[in-house]
Amino acid sequence: MPDGGKRLAPEEIDARWSGAWHPQQVAARLAEVRAPWCVAAGWALDLFRGEQTRAHGDLEIAMPADGFPEVRDAFPEYVWDAVGSGLIWEAADAEALAATHQTWLRDLGGGGYLLDVFREPHDGGTWICRRDETLRLPYDAVIEHTRDGIPYLAPELVLLFKAKATRPKDRADFEGVLPLLGPARRNRLAEWLERVHPGHGWLAEVARSQS
Repeated sequence: MPDGGKRLAPEEIDARWSGAWHPQQVAARLAEVRAPWCVAAGWALDLFRGEQTRAHGDLEIAMPADGFPEVRDAFPEYVWDAVGSGLIWEAADAEALAATHQTWLRDLGGGGYLLDVFREPHDGGTWICRRDETLRLPYDAVIEHTRDGIPYLAPELVLLFKAKATRPKDRADFEGVLPLLGPARRNRLAEWLERVHPGHGWLAEVARSQS
């Protein structure tokens, strides 16, 4: 990691995210962006469900790393901080961006964070899973849309990423979304869990849900 990163206490980070945007706000700002992007994490699952089911501490979107300049340029009145290994590089330079994949949009006035952008690996129009580079999919298999056009990450991929930590909110998201997944989605989730997290506890529950 480059020099210059600073560590913030978890409670300070939480406080800075108190004014995080909602997906509709970000979709409006990114309406002219041509690079593929999508809402990720817990908000993506709520977009899939068609309603907000819990509070969200932040708003995360994912996009190919090469497309980030388009998103960066859509917010000229704000500043981007790079995040990685528990450190934050404020007003990140090229070195900090190259060493990390996560970027937080900061309001210069109050210092609050509004949006979290994951700059993801890809090969042209092919999405690459950052936890297993052999898992590659075309973007049209990765990104889905709400009725009003907001792009979000496919729910089975959201759950795959949530399987690593399985915090209480991740567990709740899994239990809430699994019954809504059709057989094809459950098969993909099981396949990807076995591939990325062999022996994961969710595998048995996915299998039971298919019987």
